[in-house]
Amino acid sequence: MNTDYDVQTAHELCKTVAAIKAEIAKRIVGQIEVIDDLLACFLAGGHCLLTGVPGLAKTMLVQSLSRCLDLEFNRIQFTPDLMPSDITGSEILMEDRASGRREFKFIKGPIFANIVLADEINRTPPKTQSALLQAMQEQEITSSGVTHSLPKPFWVLATQNPVEQEGTYPLPEAQQDRFMFSIEIGYPDMNSELLIARNNADYQNVELKPVVTKEQISTFRELVKRVPAANSVVEAAVSLVRATRPAEKECSDDVRKYLTWGAGPRASQFLVLAARAFALLDGRPTPDVKDIHRAAYPVLRHRLVRSFHGDVEGVGTNDIIDKLIRQR
Repeated sequence: MNTDYDVQTAHELCKTVAAIKAEIAKRIVGQIEVIDDLLACFLAGGHCLLTGVPGLAKTMLVQSLSRCLDLEFNRIQFTPDLMPSDITGSEILMEDRASGRREFKFIKGPIFANIVLADEINRTPPKTQSALLQAMQEQEITSSGVTHSLPKPFWVLATQNPVEQEGTYPLPEAQQDRFMFSIEIGYPDMNSELLIARNNADYQNVELKPVVTKEQISTFRELVKRVPAANSVVEAAVSLVRATRPAEKECSDDVRKYLTWGAGPRASQFLVLAARAFALLDGRPTPDVKDIHRAAYPVLRHRLVRSFHGDVEGVGTNDIIDKLIRQR
């Protein structure tokens, strides 16, 4: 267990997170749990997938958070005709006017930013979606045999519309697995929607200010990795993930019925890392099993592939995770 834990930095992180939330609240009404999950994912260094119907301010939320973090931000609107080079960049033949010499020069695409919003990622075919794979996993891209490093920190947030809508393409499993969290955004409650309807123009015109530096972000991310996690917490994470795999003995019959296959070892790593981040955000020095259960929904819901029985009986991934947690 790593005990290199800085209490003072942990207190500073909590104060900074409170300031970020207060700033975001100037533009975003409600969505407290969504914001908590976003911040936990960012501090843990993972990428995030936001799912919800159009009109729920997913893009505004990401833009607001990026302004608070004082990082370079680029938004890519994914459309059916978007090409991979429109994301990563491409080689262009340039001519030196003085010498007349021609040579190819790499022109960086919009992915070269600290925060990249892949807006409506499932509106473009899988071929273009795959342009993000290397970037998200290795924080670099390769063009014409040359590898280019991406800025640090590098964070991809993708929004997607429900796959039942027309003009959407399901994200391949390999693409989904690159996202640490999948966060579902629902409709606001009555009071929140009344506030939005009354003060829509006021919220949109608010200017947000940065509240954290790039150096602080790097320090906070390192702190998350150093949060000590007891063996029982790690074992709970691994046991939960193994219980999602139909071929494993840990998977119960009533769960096996609804799954074609479950989550891989990366999910176990992400569960522990997310639990550490949640503990820090709550001002606790170490996570417990409840943090694993809290992280199970955003970490697992996009990694579980339902079976025919799950589809026919209308048992969703959240329902399956409910079953898994009740069995623990």
